[in-house]
Amino acid sequence: MQYLLLIYTDDTLLDGLADGEYDTMMRGCLQHADALQADGTLLGFQQLEHASTAKTVRTRGGRTQVFDGPFSETKEMLAGFNLIEADSPEEALRIAGEFPWARTGSIEVRPVRDVGMVRTRVGA
Repeated sequence: MQYLLLIYTDDTLLDGLADGEYDTMMRGCLQHADALQADGTLLGFQQLEHASTAKTVRTRGGRTQVFDGPFSETKEMLAGFNLIEADSPEEALRIAGEFPWARTGSIEVRPVRDVGMVRTRVGA
């Protein structure tokens, strides 16, 4: 089954890292990602630009608005994602825990829905 690991970071915690620690974490993360990709576990991953570059689109009552930044009340902002293949939710959680970003934010683990089954159900 596929799982999406949503990586959230807290700028306050990132800013508190010692000099060079972010680069060390990032290097280790990329090396780990390369190994997971080589064994077929990691299907894809991307980093996102800082949340301050985001725009949020919202339509209510037929009116569409665009807001600067993410629409969020939390200090942790979405920073990237990993799409993985895992045999169980427990394995997906274990894999998520191997990435360093749980120390500077959190990693949300969410099963990916089979859109083919949804298409069949709704007749699309």
